[in-house]
Amino acid sequence: MTKPKEVEGKTNKFLSGKTAIVTGASSGIGRATALTLAQAGAAVVLHARRKDRITKVASDIQAQGGRAYAVAGDASSVSDIDKLLERTLSWKEGGGKYDIVVVNAGRGLAGSTLLSDNSQWQELYQLNVIGAAYLMRCAAKYLIGRKSGDIVAIGSVVGRNISPFSAFYGSSKFAIGAIAEGLRQEVCAHGVRVSLVMPGIVISEFQKVAGYSEENFYKGIDHMGKLLEPQAIADGICWLLTQPPHVNVSEIMIRPTGQNYP
Repeated sequence: MTKPKEVEGKTNKFLSGKTAIVTGASSGIGRATALTLAQAGAAVVLHARRKDRITKVASDIQAQGGRAYAVAGDASSVSDIDKLLERTLSWKEGGGKYDIVVVNAGRGLAGSTLLSDNSQWQELYQLNVIGAAYLMRCAAKYLIGRKSGDIVAIGSVVGRNISPFSAFYGSSKFAIGAIAEGLRQEVCAHGVRVSLVMPGIVISEFQKVAGYSEENFYKGIDHMGKLLEPQAIADGICWLLTQPPHVNVSEIMIRPTGQNYP
């Protein structure tokens, strides 16, 4: 998976004319994806709670000649998701539409089912599952009407290969994988594609928010060598979006080469 090809010093605009929504766009995979899709020609709507962060990302995109619109909000809130979609449809520079939704907002939680902080369980599921599923549902209904479009859900390798050390978090990503596949089967006849992207270990703010430490995380991955940067996942997302309309890459798993498990 590579970045968009360079021709005579200019990036091919494979996504020109498309408008993409990226949640969790203030940092990590979301930020890298927003920048990459903008480089590929898409107008990008950035969504995250930290308004200052997404405003900066939007400014970076605009400084490179791209189009970006920052909408602050909480991806676990149904009303905030509704506001995001309404504001996207009213954004003139984006064409008053959207073609791509990258459902990226989410958080981790250190510890196993026995040891993780159960006071955070509900908050985790509200964001990782309920909020994500609601956005996917709303986007699917809209894209069915357009008879085209892409929904990209960010899962995790631990949603497919459950680890006892992060089983509760992994269960939320297991759920997203099931929701994405069920949705794909519902909407495929309408020309709408649904893809599940399952990253391995990506170094970002994710680990700090999840509560990972040297003892409960980093010591156990020393042997894996060079880990992924968010750009590796962004490149994979861009690649699957630029496939011909009749080709749906329904699942991809992207790991560091040295990651043996999960």
